Amino acid sequence: MTTYITTPIYYVNAMPHLGHAYTTIVADTYSRFRRLCGDDVRFQTGTDEHGEKIVQAAEEQGCSPREYVDRISAAFQKTWPLLDVAPDNFIRTTNAEHIQVVQEILQKVHDQGDIYFSEYSGHYCKGCERFLTEKELVDGKCPDHLTVPEEISEQNYFFRMSRYQDQLIDHIKKNPEYITPERYRNEVLSFLSEPLEDLCISRPTTRLTWGIPLPFDEKFVTYVWFDALINYLTGIGYPDGPDFEKYWSVAEHVIAKDILKPHAIYWPTMILAMGLTPYKRLHVHGYWNVEETKMSKSIGNVIKPGELVQEYGVDTVRYFLLREMSFGLDSSFSGEAIVTRRNSDLANDLGNLFSRTLTMIGKYVAGRVPEVDEKVVTDEDRTLIGSMEGMLASYQRSMNNFAFHRGLQAVWEVIGELNRYIVTNAPWELAADPAKKKRLDTVLYFLAESLRLIALVLRPVMPQAAEKMAVALGLEESMAGATLATAGRWGILEPGTGVAKGPQLFPRLDTGKQQQPKKKAASRKIEQPTADMEGLITFDQFGKVDLRVAEIIAAEKIKKADKLVKLTLKAPEERTVVAGIAKFYRPEELVGKKVIIVANLKPVKLMGVTSQGMVLAAKDTDEQGRERLVLSTVEGDITPGSKVA
Repeated sequence: MTTYITTPIYYVNAMPHLGHAYTTIVADTYSRFRRLCGDDVRFQTGTDEHGEKIVQAAEEQGCSPREYVDRISAAFQKTWPLLDVAPDNFIRTTNAEHIQVVQEILQKVHDQGDIYFSEYSGHYCKGCERFLTEKELVDGKCPDHLTVPEEISEQNYFFRMSRYQDQLIDHIKKNPEYITPERYRNEVLSFLSEPLEDLCISRPTTRLTWGIPLPFDEKFVTYVWFDALINYLTGIGYPDGPDFEKYWSVAEHVIAKDILKPHAIYWPTMILAMGLTPYKRLHVHGYWNVEETKMSKSIGNVIKPGELVQEYGVDTVRYFLLREMSFGLDSSFSGEAIVTRRNSDLANDLGNLFSRTLTMIGKYVAGRVPEVDEKVVTDEDRTLIGSMEGMLASYQRSMNNFAFHRGLQAVWEVIGELNRYIVTNAPWELAADPAKKKRLDTVLYFLAESLRLIALVLRPVMPQAAEKMAVALGLEESMAGATLATAGRWGILEPGTGVAKGPQLFPRLDTGKQQQPKKKAASRKIEQPTADMEGLITFDQFGKVDLRVAEIIAAEKIKKADKLVKLTLKAPEERTVVAGIAKFYRPEELVGKKVIIVANLKPVKLMGVTSQGMVLAAKDTDEQGRERLVLSTVEGDITPGSKVA
């Protein structure tokens, strides 16, 4: 099969930030995943370098537009290797070959009657660099920039976008996966339910010269979107390059939701006017907020990718962004959240599993993968094989559908199962009894083979960590060209393969030193509480209470204490909490619940047991006047230790 995946080409009026990083990591991960599936893959990114905002930014920097775009484009190109992003092509809209293709397409569409000259009066937003319709305005303002558009009347060239409206609607309805997730497909169809206006595709040189000149009228330059979108064709050799047809027929675009309209309406109508088949799929993701606030230069909370990698490591950054965001929805970044993921998922779960397994193979079987004795294989072993096979199927399905968080969740479920497998089989006890040598060998083989498969599926997400795992397992050469078809099944690891314990995959990070986004100081004073507000607490006071999600992993009643239960919690470190809930919950029904705790209470001894926190619960009475208590729990999948905000 063949895959062609693109990011949007990033507008160079700003330096690379977290949003750019996420989009590009998604496209890179998908390209690596499709290579893991054995595909012939083409992955493209680049920079969009024309338009009014570029001229304005260059003037503010005291340089020419060309000097400005060269500098910012270089910054994007230098950022991607820091994130282990490896595009096959980086395109710039100032490249001579791109300019030529844009002019050829403009001439073609003009000659067939789909571009005409007219005068237009409308609401022009400088931030969007386009005219907005009345329907798009909110309280008379641009909804994205919150500014009142200028009223402009001028002569320009227009693309007959309306001519292709019905054809586009028909294509979207016949191809349910054309725009994903579905909510964005519905949004586009809703917009198309009303007549489309034609698209203004030029700017007079009297107010803008930094652009591609129209081939049929030198007094105008091309509107930036009609220029930029064509990059997806230029980069694969349109119109007659040897690979153009192969890659365009399977083209998939990844974008953020703020540029949905240009990609889902402008672009496909342009494609139809060129006589081409529309791209295969458009994947739309949400925004990254920072501490629940939208990223903004004005409040100083923009996250720089290079600083993230320096602080947390590239594999941690890639894993966090893919695991934390449900593709299509907004998500929130914080230093605390990424450290929690690092310490819980990567250090505790994966890192400890890998380290313990290699240590035991080194200690008990001289650093060589042992053989399986089928006579001692148990039902638990067979269940583990089934879990690994199920993980592989779920992983492939999720990654192909851009549900990266679900694919990783499937992997971490088997990582948890493997950690429990070590506990229940206790290889250290098997090693102490020579009569159980065959069982020990079988257990260690199952662990090593499971880790091989985990390293395989983590290659698209965390390339460096996956390579370290392959090297330690003695599989560096065989894993280099492995695909899911050749290596994604149980039982490939050869007995006798030498393993070597290397450095920790993911050393734990100090939870007190996580990076927090810098914010500009507020310009207004905070009002002091008045006398009639007695009894209320301030935000600062509330902020001192550290509320965390904790998973109950063990529970037992405390002898001689009718009300007390001893809980062992994971938050993400293990801790003991004594709770007065014995009259309302049996210990066995508590295990597995995710509850909310006060994590920063001073420890206290209750009935001889040191309690390190407090479990939150709500108490009332039922209709018969009987006391009732319900634990405060959380909905959905969330990592133990996550902060309650």
